[in-house]
Amino acid sequence: MDIQEVIRQQVTTHPVVVYMKGTPQFPQCGFSANAVRILNASGVKDIFSVNILQDDEIRKGIIEFANWPTVPQVWINGEFIGGSDIMTELYQSGELKTLLKDIV
Repeated sequence: MDIQEVIRQQVTTHPVVVYMKGTPQFPQCGFSANAVRILNASGVKDIFSVNILQDDEIRKGIIEFANWPTVPQVWINGEFIGGSDIMTELYQSGELKTLLKDIV
């Protein structure tokens, strides 16, 4: 299975997916930590995370898959939401709550 198919399966079979540096318990960059903090504050209990630092193929593949050059990348219900800054904006505006209404 090629990496694009692996990523497609990850984002479509889990309600909330975060491609990040580190893990939700031990994020290894401030932007990844911020994205996880926002999801936790929004009531998300089950975050499927992928540590891009452990898999170079995933790291390169997710950038191509999303056509987005940075991580973290947050996916909700198979839809690419964005990174840390976009998550902050969605959280502050209340839009994130709407995106998560069927999950939390």
